Amino acid sequence: MRPRNWTFYVQLAGFAGFCAFAVAANGWFVWRAAASYRLGDAWLPAVVMGSIIGPIFIILSWIISRLFFKIALRKTKSGKSPAPLEIFPEEEVLVAPIFEAPTGGFLATMAVLTCVSLWAIFAWCYQMYYGLAVTGLNNPVFWGFYITNFVFFIGISHAGTLISAILRIVQAEWRRSITRSAEVITVLVLVFGAGNIILDLGRPDRALNVFLAGRFQSPLMWDVCSITTYLIGSTLYLYLPLIPDIAILRDRAQGWRKPLYELLSLNWSGSHEEREVLEKCIAIMAILVIPVAVSVHTVVSYVFSMTVQPMWHSTIFGPYFVVGAIFSGIAALIIAMAVLRKGYGLENHLRAIHFENLGKLLLVMCCLWFYFTFSEYLTTWYGGEPEHMVIFNLKISGPYAPAFWLMAVTCFVVPFGVLVSPLGKTVRGTVIASSTVIVGMWLERFLIVVPTLIRPRLPYTTGGYTPSWVEISLFAGCISTFVMLYAMFTRVFPIVSIWEVREGKEQAEGEVVARIRTYFPS
Repeated sequence: MRPRNWTFYVQLAGFAGFCAFAVAANGWFVWRAAASYRLGDAWLPAVVMGSIIGPIFIILSWIISRLFFKIALRKTKSGKSPAPLEIFPEEEVLVAPIFEAPTGGFLATMAVLTCVSLWAIFAWCYQMYYGLAVTGLNNPVFWGFYITNFVFFIGISHAGTLISAILRIVQAEWRRSITRSAEVITVLVLVFGAGNIILDLGRPDRALNVFLAGRFQSPLMWDVCSITTYLIGSTLYLYLPLIPDIAILRDRAQGWRKPLYELLSLNWSGSHEEREVLEKCIAIMAILVIPVAVSVHTVVSYVFSMTVQPMWHSTIFGPYFVVGAIFSGIAALIIAMAVLRKGYGLENHLRAIHFENLGKLLLVMCCLWFYFTFSEYLTTWYGGEPEHMVIFNLKISGPYAPAFWLMAVTCFVVPFGVLVSPLGKTVRGTVIASSTVIVGMWLERFLIVVPTLIRPRLPYTTGGYTPSWVEISLFAGCISTFVMLYAMFTRVFPIVSIWEVREGKEQAEGEVVARIRTYFPS
């Protein structure tokens, strides 16, 4: 066993804490099922949800235990601290943002983002003091910007973990430079997606009622379980490939960074045994997070499709939401990569081929999105049910027609036209297409949420919705805080995985040599 210092005890506490959390999570499902049974309520949904979520937390606990016992507790052959890990000259550009002083442009950008975030905090405090009356929400339009942003942000979260996991499983070698930038998007944007639900509640303390008295018959409870599981799994999936890179930084860092990297590197030395353990854990996580990610946006769609509201009650909503999520996620990833490439001079690592390949994926998702959208609206139009046609006409030719047709242009016409042209093979072309997709997908989420609530089927007064300055401010604050946290991450950890790129080069060289020996005369 390695020498025991403060990092050992903190790591031990983290390992024990997560295991205790996993046990508590499984116990919570049992407690809720028992409470429902005693009250004569349906207890089976809690059992079913627990039987799905519980094993996932057990697997996550097993992975963390492997990290702790096989890496963190592993003693080096010399019995001393791990030998310093080398940074090659071509990798210096990847660690330069961490150890070099920030530029004036970076500081100015962070100052602007901070001001926007502080204004959003003021708007939230204003809402907390005066209540939801300061928003545009009303009866019957009880969902607006906050729920739109919730669905939008949860969709963008598919940029990282899902795309990264799929590319890792199919062994797409070009993924190595882009996976981390995608995975960071997932973890951060999930927090803001869930945070918009807190904003919509008005009183944050009411969120405790979900855990104390939530009913598992409700899709809202399914949302809580799936998003929480996805956030925890995505965070672990981001952290695993970070361990070798943190160890590299540990050996160069000074000041406050030194103890941070020593804690997070888990005593990593880069041995063959450690690599085997880490790669096995990453492989398991890659398989595990895919169904969890798909379930997240499917369950989000159930919040709408499980009702009998016109143009919500649709069996196509599950795959429709997943396709839209991946569509917007790829677009967000392309934009983030372009900014990182330009801002940190990563042209040698984030090359045009990466944008071209992601552009192909974006084109496929663009066509799938058009197919699902066309099928949804064609079925509604052909059926001609009066309740559905009212909402249909609101979108096609009514007050929401400008937003609808702008959505069609930005989600299909522009990206399809750009991506099938030679411009689609360039960085500029993919960024243009992605930028329009982000705008269009937000409009699509808005058009799903609001118009249906405008015209209630019961004899209520026809509603209307105009977002207030509070809602707009909080939306801007979410975006600015996300960008600010993403930028801060790049100043602490490498945004391109050093060890994965290095490993890919080694494997590629070995494969070339093996092919020459096999297929060509010596």
